[in-house]
Amino acid sequence: MNTKKTEANWPDLTGRIDGNEHILPVRVYYEDTDFSGVVYHAAYLKFMERGRTELLRLRGVHHHELDSGMHGERLAFAVRHMDIDFLKPARIDDVLEVHTDISEVKGVRMFISQRVMRGDEVLIKARVTAVAISADGKPRRLPKDLVAQMNGE
Repeated sequence: MNTKKTEANWPDLTGRIDGNEHILPVRVYYEDTDFSGVVYHAAYLKFMERGRTELLRLRGVHHHELDSGMHGERLAFAVRHMDIDFLKPARIDDVLEVHTDISEVKGVRMFISQRVMRGDEVLIKARVTAVAISADGKPRRLPKDLVAQMNGE
């Protein structure tokens, strides 16, 4: 299957970039909730992972290309640290937006700010530190051209 052709049929699937920020819409499904219909805390981690991935995708950084070694060696990103503030609950059938901004790329680290919103309400705020690692799991400095892409340059 031609992935590019399929993606062209769904231009909104990957969200949008507004200034430096990526915005990804997410609907809350039954599988995202606990027995009371409130979003289970771990579901937010999945929503935020999708936001980070789609931001990179829109900036031309694809995980399968990182894994292929096309940047000199096989690379991947691993979350090293997260600070999360759970402010308000989301519920089944809510339509949320995951806002993602790469604050800084420095050495092997990428610092990311994220918010999960319902309309104008901030439900979750997170500060994420991800690191670039090689296939053997060791930290690797990102190539300058890749850093430029990630910064939207």
